[in-house]
Amino acid sequence: MIRTVCMISLLSFVSPELPAAERTAGGGERQDAAREETKGGKSAAAKPVVYFTREITPGALVKIYEALGRPATGKVAVKLSTGEPGNNNYLNPNLIKDLVQKIDGTIVECNTAYGGGRASTEAHLKAAEEHGFTKIAPVDIMDADGEVALPVRGGRHLKEDFVGSHYPDYDFTVVLSHFKGHPMGGFGGAIKNISIGIASSGGKAWIHSAGRTKDAGKVWGDLPPQDDFLESMAEAAKAIADHCGDRILYISVANNLSVDCDCVAKPEDPKMGDIGILASLDPVALDRACVDMVRSSDDHGKIHLIERIDSRHGMHTLAHAEALGMGSQQYELVTLER
Repeated sequence: MIRTVCMISLLSFVSPELPAAERTAGGGERQDAAREETKGGKSAAAKPVVYFTREITPGALVKIYEALGRPATGKVAVKLSTGEPGNNNYLNPNLIKDLVQKIDGTIVECNTAYGGGRASTEAHLKAAEEHGFTKIAPVDIMDADGEVALPVRGGRHLKEDFVGSHYPDYDFTVVLSHFKGHPMGGFGGAIKNISIGIASSGGKAWIHSAGRTKDAGKVWGDLPPQDDFLESMAEAAKAIADHCGDRILYISVANNLSVDCDCVAKPEDPKMGDIGILASLDPVALDRACVDMVRSSDDHGKIHLIERIDSRHGMHTLAHAEALGMGSQQYELVTLER
């Protein structure tokens, strides 16, 4: 058996076309050894571990969750995007059903701040039903009864993050993200999912305005500098990570790789093929690994997604999150074999 172990360093941030090196872990003794070496989500060299499988199936999703070694216990929130009506790129309920039911999870969301088909609780629940999510698990629109504030430690723009009032009722959060592009952030992954995604409708406006207003009507015509918005996303995400401590984990499915988010009613069709499923206990490492895999792909269609990420200065979100102490852009990639 040949096993190679390499670390992704900050050099990959300077030269993103460098392929992400990886260690392969198979079944039986090989998988047990990989888990021992990466216990707690970190390798012997203290790099966060990102697990990867090319297989996008219900079984693979359960397998990569189990590889993290952090069981979701108590009342479990599964944070995902239910998808704007008209968008079909959101995570398929049939793909995630086995995992969500295994952990007895409740699918959680908050209402949007931009209008559309999920701006009210009634409309949002209707969209969730039409997209098949209510058939596999309970769905909780967490800001249906208002919002609560969580502290932001060390933030440059935000001192508080406003989240759905139901969120503190949950004991554990499984962040189940669809990795893809985003019209404003460049890309949407784990950090975007726990920042804007868990924020109440007013909290979303708070992040988009870099802490100037919670009134959505005052945001869109007077947006802050791009980096201020990106930094605010990272700061809101840190509030969630600090709130959860070790009661959170992150899984991202890199498929349907449109340059547009699931919040776009008519997204651009994906120009590149699916990549796989990635997971980590470190959201910064996870998002970085997803972007690295796009950049190192042999698929020529990647140029569209890369352009979207770079034209929005998307990597700055990860740089700020790392500076806040939320995680690391250096990681070890472990591939799970059958």
